[in-house]
Parts: sequence; C-alpha cells; structure tokens
Amino acid sequence: MINKNFFLVLIILFAIFSRFIPHPPNFTPITAIALLSSKGFTNRWIIFLIPIISLFISDLFLGLHDSIPFVYGAFILITLLGISAKKISIGTVLMSSTIFFLISNFGVWFYNYPLTLNGLISCYTLAVPFFLNTILGDLAYCTILIYPYFALRKNKLIST
Repeated sequence: MINKNFFLVLIILFAIFSRFIPHPPNFTPITAIALLSSKGFTNRWIIFLIPIISLFISDLFLGLHDSIPFVYGAFILITLLGISAKKISIGTVLMSSTIFFLISNFGVWFYNYPLTLNGLISCYTLAVPFFLNTILGDLAYCTILIYPYFALRKNKLIST
C-alpha cells in the first residue's frame, strides 16, 4: 500500500520538474496540482499552499513577473473550484482553464497594455492561441496526475 501523502508529494515534485522541460507556452501541470490537492488533502492550508508553492519554486528559476498576483489568484480560485466540485471532471478542468485564461490575461492587460477597452480586447485576442495550450495542458496533466491517484485509491492501493 502506498502512503497517500507520499504519493501526492511525488506527483507534485514531478509537476514542478515538468515545468523545466521544453513545452509549449501555458502547457503546465499547475491546474492538475490545484485540483488534485483540493481532493487529495484534507488540511485547508495545505490544499491552497501546494499549487502556490509549486508555482513559486519553479518561478524562482523560470523568472518572476509583475502579473504573479493574477496568476496565483487564478490558481487559488481553481483550488476553490476543485473543493466545491463533487468530482474532477472534464467540465471542471475546462472551467479551470477558463478561469486561468480570464484572470491571468487580465493581469497581462493591466501591466502591459493600454488600460482601455481596445487594449483589453487586443490582449485577450492575442492570448487565444495560448488558451488552446492551456486547455490541452490541463487536460493532459489532469489525466496523467489525477486519474491514476483516484484509480489507486479506489483499488485501495493508496492509504486514505
């Protein structure tokens, strides 16, 4: 039997390291980490800290930027979505991708574009190609990280 916390920490470490391998922009595991921590842990502090710590550790190496409050805020909301969802489904993952797209790009607009309606429209329009990467990355990593966890837990191979 695998210890649940050990398994979750391994998944999170894998996800952090996967941000360092070459990948398309926004094709990252952080949504999967946020959703998995919302269902895998019971301590409310840990649930919210796991995705933020995962981001922060990798951001220290990849680079800090001015829209961090928006990016981190998006993952706090995604974690809240995971807590409130009965189960993690494709709909939950797509809603998470949308939350990230809307909030993170609002931050990009706020710091890097004219603070006008045209600037906002331009920012979101130019971000659409990244949204596809976000969706694909979220679906891929949620499949790789979340579903094995629940399959192992269902088969009683992970302690609860």
